[in-house]
Amino acid sequence: MKGFREFFDPMKGKKAGLVLMLSFFLVSTWALAQQNAPAAPVAAPVAAAPTAAPAAPAAPAISAGDTAWVLVSAALVLLMTPGLAFFYAGMVRKKNVLATIMQSFFMIALISVQWVIFGYSLAFGDGTPWFGGLKWFLLNHMPDVSPLAPTIPHLAYMIFQAMFAIITPALICGAFAERVKFTGFVLFSLLWATFIYDPVCHWVWSPNGYFSTLGALDFAGGTVVHMTAGYSALALALLLGTRKGYGKEVMAPHNLTLVLLGASLLWFGWFGFNAGSACAANGLACNAFVTTNTATAMAALSWCLIEFIHHGKATTLGAASGAVAGLVAITPACGFVNVGGSLWIGALVSLFCYLAIQVKIKLGYDDSLDAFGVHGVGGTFGAIATGIWAVKAVNGHDGLLAGNPGQLWIQIQTVLATMIFSFLGTVILFFIVEKTIGFRVSAKEEELGLDLSQHGEEGYHI
Repeated sequence: MKGFREFFDPMKGKKAGLVLMLSFFLVSTWALAQQNAPAAPVAAPVAAAPTAAPAAPAAPAISAGDTAWVLVSAALVLLMTPGLAFFYAGMVRKKNVLATIMQSFFMIALISVQWVIFGYSLAFGDGTPWFGGLKWFLLNHMPDVSPLAPTIPHLAYMIFQAMFAIITPALICGAFAERVKFTGFVLFSLLWATFIYDPVCHWVWSPNGYFSTLGALDFAGGTVVHMTAGYSALALALLLGTRKGYGKEVMAPHNLTLVLLGASLLWFGWFGFNAGSACAANGLACNAFVTTNTATAMAALSWCLIEFIHHGKATTLGAASGAVAGLVAITPACGFVNVGGSLWIGALVSLFCYLAIQVKIKLGYDDSLDAFGVHGVGGTFGAIATGIWAVKAVNGHDGLLAGNPGQLWIQIQTVLATMIFSFLGTVILFFIVEKTIGFRVSAKEEELGLDLSQHGEEGYHI
């Protein structure tokens, strides 16, 4: 694996002299057409009026309670990105702590703007089963409510989904921590959000998306968020090569207190991520809340048990990693499984993710903070597990164990498509970035540390 990058020697040595300018030209007009229906003539009194036709069912009214819950959930999901920043920052060396936090923090700014200009339209607007359109460019021409959340204003649903779009590219940062240029990271993230995240989001969650119409189940982002990020992370870890000194120098986490703080904030914010995806303050949100907490707790316990059996000690890093793995795996399933299913998902995901990390060590590729090992593997297991443990009593869908093997096959198809598209799409985007402004820092900059080489600052002055 260490020689993988050398295969791409022609891309080395380029100067990052290309200045990128993103120009969005808007010429939009707003036309309002109003038709006044002619007044109905006054009917003469009759002895017996004919029976009136039944009125069409009224559209669901906007609920203040549902709207408040979704807005609070959006804020909780936003908190997850700083939580992720601390979680990742604690695991890198101290010379890279600020750069690692900055990568997550910058995604809040970059993707917030991308989402309202065209990202939301590409993900949820009208289009083909594979890619949304630009009808809602700059959020124009959106209906008052989304069919996916009929009891809240459309803007509330849009901003809730924006928080998912923000954290997903930030998850990938764990794979290439400590060795990429900030400019290359920014360009890649913008391209990735537009050409990887938005299409997969459309496939799975848009009403006319291919896998949505097929019947794929992904309550809060197992495929859309964690698999896209995880398999893209694997591609970048292979393409970028290992960090300088990897396998020879000690690269231990510099601050495990930050790791636990970040994991705790992720656990807290994840209730908005999962329970908020009910888009209503109802029983389904309660089920998602309870199954999320149960699976997360079970995964933390099982990871610690695995470590104790393997090494004789349960570590704080392991407990935090297990909790995050549990959060990842229950995400697609939380609105479709009951508590029993969530316990199985939490118990098994730690085993699969732990094994994936051991395989990484054996193969020698440098997924710095195990973005693939946790999000790719955990997201894949969670998506498949949804097709195994789903029960109709929770949300109208049965899985394999409830007598519906067809649902498992749909889940597998969705997993395979997401895996292949995310990996190959990332390879293409990597080449684009590397051949224009460059992606990886020089050996000298890497040795100095990204805090100083990319931002001219230091995280600690002690």
